[in-house]
Amino acid sequence: MTSQNSVRRVSTVMHVRCPDRLPEEAYRSVLELLAGLSPVVQALPPTAALVELKGALRYHGSDTQRLGEMLRVRAISRLGVDVRIGVGPSITVAATASAQVPSPGGVLAVAPGEAADWLAGLPVEALHGIGERQAAVLRDYGIHTVGLLAAVSPVTVQRLLGGRAGRTASDRARGIDPRPVVPRSLPASAAVRHRFERHVLDGADVRAALLTLVVDLGLLLRRRGQAARALTLQLVFAGGGQWEKTRRLAEPSAHEEDLRALAYQLMDAAGLQRGRLTGIVLRGEDLVDADQVAQQISLDAGREARLVAEGAVDRVRAKFGPDVIGPATVFRRAS
Repeated sequence: MTSQNSVRRVSTVMHVRCPDRLPEEAYRSVLELLAGLSPVVQALPPTAALVELKGALRYHGSDTQRLGEMLRVRAISRLGVDVRIGVGPSITVAATASAQVPSPGGVLAVAPGEAADWLAGLPVEALHGIGERQAAVLRDYGIHTVGLLAAVSPVTVQRLLGGRAGRTASDRARGIDPRPVVPRSLPASAAVRHRFERHVLDGADVRAALLTLVVDLGLLLRRRGQAARALTLQLVFAGGGQWEKTRRLAEPSAHEEDLRALAYQLMDAAGLQRGRLTGIVLRGEDLVDADQVAQQISLDAGREARLVAEGAVDRVRAKFGPDVIGPATVFRRAS
């Protein structure tokens, strides 16, 4: 159901769903693409986002369906990511619409004056915000569609689902959702992960995997133009147990040398003996823009040479791929 009305009457909220398990770097790229459409973008990690379209509609002079299609084409052509887009007069309608778009992608825009009728025909579990347990309770009482939910007295719905949850469900079934889109970017962190194919006890294998993550995290931060103020190391053990610790860097950095030294300190702090590891997660925390980091004058010629070499290696990776060059220890353990 698309809107062909004038800009004055079209829907104003866009809900974007990216593919499941989209890498964080690709997700951030989608958010940047959305920011080029509207200054009001609310990240909904790990793979969704909201966009307020009022300003975009005035600027582009287009209806919401065409605006969604334009965004989808840009996401595919520039990022290689297909998205499912819903547009409506509220967050609830837009998010419900995006969930109705079949994978891998598409656009569904619901006009403001048609939102209530469109919602009415959907199964009750399709309404955004209705969980499985709530839907099961409603179905037990014969409320199978959003239209029936809207027709039931709000007081009755509150008795079935509880006061606050009932009021919210009743309002949203009628298309009432006054929540604004609140500009919000992703949390200031970046994570890289390694999962072992088997339970690992060998300290050399663990250290090689950690070094690989250090290289990957440093490259990710430098590509983003960011630096980390702290690192978090998370170890995942056989049986589901976890160990996690965070330490701050002496100064913000995205350089492998600095990240490696702190990552090794964190690993030593874990005090591993016979723990069987199944995975490692390394996160850069409290990220800042690299241009905000003061460039200290160094008297260490060796460090300066290593930083120059790091820049050269980054250029090689950018041209030939991230796995063509790296620490000798990593390549030796992989062979």
